[in-house]
Parts: sequence; structure tokens; C-alpha cells
Amino acid sequence: MRIGVPKETSEGENRVAATPDSIKRFLSKNKGIQFLIETGAGDRAHFSDESYKAVGAEIVDRKTALSAKIVLKVNRLESDDISGLSKDSLVISLIDPFSDDGYLENLSKSGASAIGLELIPRISRAQSMDVLSSQANIAGYRAVLEASNRFGRFFPMMMTSAGSARPAKVIILGVGVAGLQAIATAKRLGANVEAFDVRPEVKEQVQSLGAKFIEIDLGESGAGEGGYAKELSEEAKARQEAGLAEKMKTADIIITTALIPGRPAPVLIKSAVVEGMRHGSVIVDLAAPNGGNCELTEKGVVTTKHGIIIVGVTNFVSLMPSDSSDFFARNLTNLLALVIKAGETPEMVLDLEDEIIAGSLAVHNGEVRFKKK
Repeated sequence: MRIGVPKETSEGENRVAATPDSIKRFLSKNKGIQFLIETGAGDRAHFSDESYKAVGAEIVDRKTALSAKIVLKVNRLESDDISGLSKDSLVISLIDPFSDDGYLENLSKSGASAIGLELIPRISRAQSMDVLSSQANIAGYRAVLEASNRFGRFFPMMMTSAGSARPAKVIILGVGVAGLQAIATAKRLGANVEAFDVRPEVKEQVQSLGAKFIEIDLGESGAGEGGYAKELSEEAKARQEAGLAEKMKTADIIITTALIPGRPAPVLIKSAVVEGMRHGSVIVDLAAPNGGNCELTEKGVVTTKHGIIIVGVTNFVSLMPSDSSDFFARNLTNLLALVIKAGETPEMVLDLEDEIIAGSLAVHNGEVRFKKK
């Protein structure tokens, strides 16, 4: 069986869907598998063609990589790539399932199946396959480093013969995987950290990392399905805005991570709040790809407004491409164990009785299975 890994072509994307280490680990437990890596696929993640050859992979052109039985990608395929897929093949990648651009319909017409990595159910058995969590972990860490680099002051308390500097005050909005890692990283750098989330049950996690949980009576819980937050009522949004506004104006750094699957990012930081912050403060908006949690965020760029630096970078994980690719690739090889039946002649088997496969298989047998809620 052949597994193809085409080069990522999205602007600013430095990751690759398989690394030499992930291939080596997979082949040590699975025989009869051939990895086909497009020339230069790992270059931007600092994995050379020679490093892939050293673990038994073959370096091929894009057409050959796309013709494999299973195709591994980080992001969606380009439209021109879909026509190069083999019938009855399987594409495993992020698919942006809530987009209305006809991507899944085009895939279904090709005869290929597709697993959307965003659709992996958040259950214990699937944790090792959860790319959203592994990549969010990295994004939360990198966001704090970005903030410290942009902030013109110390993060920790500093005492010198010339005087002392107080520790930076950091506020994290949204305490999912990225938020928790941001808290841990900011604490390690010596900042005073506070965090808020619409799900009150995360308070204990925040406190366990040494941060203070910002408590606001919303009149309801924002806990949704699968560990995600849900959209608040208008009344709860008003309470949240009032409770956070003055608190945020005292922050040196704000890192926002709040997202609701399939919906634009909730606006948590209004322009008036930004105007009230101290000049030189920094907002890092991890929700920038979905519209941003800050009203003034500009997608894909870093701007300064009212004296506040607002970071709208959309792909923080690509700023750490080697580790991001390693984590992503390990998630994929763990998932491959569910779709490849081992043996002398390995076979691809899509078992719809398996809740992981059933939940993430967005396209199969010429049909788009994913339905928006």
C-alpha cells in the first residue's frame, strides 16, 4: 500500500503531514507500506529529502504522491490536485468543513473519501489523533513568546541597581488547550496571570497552573458539546462585556483564544477597551483566522491602534514548523492504525461502526456525509 504526502502549498504554511520520525515509527510496526514524499515537502519544516530517504521513504513528484491509496495533508488539497486522486483513495487532512465553497462536493465527485481532522470526536480513545489539541498547544505557547517579543517591558519582576520593574500582567481569554498552555508559558516567564472562560468548570485548571480565575456571573454556563464553548445569550454577552471591560484595561498583555466551532469568533475586546489600555500593551488574537476576538484585529497582520500592538497572525503553529509537523504527523500515524488492516498485504478499511471513523469521515462513496448543524 502506498501513502502519499504532497507538499503544502497554502501561503505561509511551513508544516508537513509526515516527518522522518513518524514514518520510521510507523514502518517499524507495519509492513508492506510505501511512503511517497513529494520533492521538497519537508523543506520548510527543516526535513530534507535525504532524511526521508534514510527512513525508507521514496521521493517523488506531486502527481505520484497524489495517486497513492492514502494521501496525507495538513491543509485542504488545491482544486487542481483533486483530479489527480485515485478513485477509492482516502485523503486525510484538515478540511475547513464549515466553508461553503464546494470543496467536499468536488471531492465526492472524484470518487475519493476524505477524513476531516477537525471532526475527530473528542473522546478518550481519540486523544492521540486529535490534531486540533496538539496544534493548539503549540499555538498557545508561541502566542506568549510573540507577546513577550512585542512587549517593550519585562515579563518577570526585575530588581537591579537602577531600580525594579514590576511583572507584566497577562490576561488569557478562553481556557481551552491553547489558553491553558498560554497560562503555563506566561507563568514560567514570570508574569502575573489571570484567565477567563465562559465555562466555570475550568476554574480549577486555571488555579492549578498558578493563575487567578476571573469570575463573572453570566447567569448561564457557556459549556457546549465535546468540551467546546457554546454561544452565549445576548444577556450573558452583555454581562461578560461589562465584567471584563475594566479588567482588560489594566492588562499589559491580552491573549485571546475563544472560538465556537462553525461560527465567527465572539468579539470580546471592543475598541473602547483598546483605547483605555496603556500604550505599548499587546493583544495577541489567536482567533484572527475566524474574524478575531478583538474588534480591531486585522487578519494576517500586526497593527498598532490607539498605541496598542494587535497581533493578527493566523498560523502561529507554522512559526514552529518542526515540532508542529512532528506532533501533527504522530496524530496522523495513530489515526492510520484505524484505517489500515495490517497483514502481508495491508488493506484500507473504513469501518463505519467505529465512532472515530464514522464521526470524521466527511466524504465517502461519492457522498458528502458531513452535515452542518
